[in-house]
Amino acid sequence: MKVLLDDSDIIVLDKPVGLATANSPRGETSLYVELVSRFGAGCFVGVVSRLDKPVSGVVVFGKNKSAAASLAEQFRHRTVQKEYVAIIEKRFPSALGEWVTWRDLIHWDDASRRAVIEATRGQNSTQARSQKAGTNSGSAETSARVIKRAGEVSLVELLPKTGRRHQLRAQLAFRGCPIVGDRMYGSRLPLSFGDGMAVALHAQKLTFEHPKTGDETTVEAEIPKLWKSRCAALF
Repeated sequence: MKVLLDDSDIIVLDKPVGLATANSPRGETSLYVELVSRFGAGCFVGVVSRLDKPVSGVVVFGKNKSAAASLAEQFRHRTVQKEYVAIIEKRFPSALGEWVTWRDLIHWDDASRRAVIEATRGQNSTQARSQKAGTNSGSAETSARVIKRAGEVSLVELLPKTGRRHQLRAQLAFRGCPIVGDRMYGSRLPLSFGDGMAVALHAQKLTFEHPKTGDETTVEAEIPKLWKSRCAALF
């Protein structure tokens, strides 16, 4: 667990692959559990951002109720700038360096435990499909571009405007270029660490308003060394 920023109001961590952010099953640890253990009994740890267990990168926690509420409101109102990188397989659907923006309708399927893209916003069928998907559906917006290609894999940059569960994983898979290691969404190429499996998706940077000072605060986590050793041609 690497600490990227730590002050009286917030702590920002570089979450490693294989560790849950919070709500881990009994007997397993998580970033939340580790922080409670670190700060001691009676401490406050506010979970305001999350990453999937096989994903790495920047995660921020509030150290008091006021800071946590401020950060949660920023995420809710989509004023936090989130920057991700991913390694994908197959062909990204745009030219090298060209930004594209995806606006999809997405819902969470409890039966399969995965996100499902229903339609692209703006199509005539969107409203009907939204009603069919039920109340557990919503919009998912992401801007993306491919940075570099090397054989059957590419390094892409992703700027999600919304924060739906599995949003980036589902949107890339829907366009025929799943994230390397993401077997749940159709990846053929494995990405393993030790005795576990990783998904090549990394929350590289978060920019938000500091809950106490109001200053614009940017925190960045380095790309995992595992990526550079497995896909050296991309770096």
